[in-house]
Amino acid sequence: MKLLVIVGSTRPGRAGRPIADWVVEQARQHGGFDVELADLAEIDLPLFDEPIHPSQARYEHQHTKDWSAQVAAADAFVFVMPEYNHSYNAALKNAIDYLNREWAYKPVGLVSYGGVSGGLRAVQAIKPVISALRMTPAVEAVTVPMVGSMVRDGEFRPTEIVESSAKLMLDELVKLAQALRPLRPAA
Repeated sequence: MKLLVIVGSTRPGRAGRPIADWVVEQARQHGGFDVELADLAEIDLPLFDEPIHPSQARYEHQHTKDWSAQVAAADAFVFVMPEYNHSYNAALKNAIDYLNREWAYKPVGLVSYGGVSGGLRAVQAIKPVISALRMTPAVEAVTVPMVGSMVRDGEFRPTEIVESSAKLMLDELVKLAQALRPLRPAA
């Protein structure tokens, strides 16, 4: 099975990339998935620009076709996302909105970060969106409060609680991906 770890933040100096690199390493050590990283800053999707609704999967632009192929190939996702203004960020919303069928019947783990709340409001804000796309959020999640204290010199150094929560999330994603697989159309 394939896990796609998506770095939601595109901001220069972001904490998301070091956290995502850590998630990728945790997932590889876990062994339940083949792991791939998708960094939205590198993918650089423009603001949604397809003329036909994504539910039709008739994409005109190469950037959308490439994004579609990457998401369609995954069996599960982890969104590494900041909290901005009590919600999740625009780049992640844009990347989600580009597609429709490619997300369906796949689980998603949520790794949120921020200040005192650790991004919990972002998690609550994204759940209706992923549910509308027929994705299943893992109950186990990773919350990184006071993220500035855990990212030093470009490296994420989690607490024991954060580290143990990643294993629980990955265990659940494996179970959900296996359970949801029969619901997806054959590739």
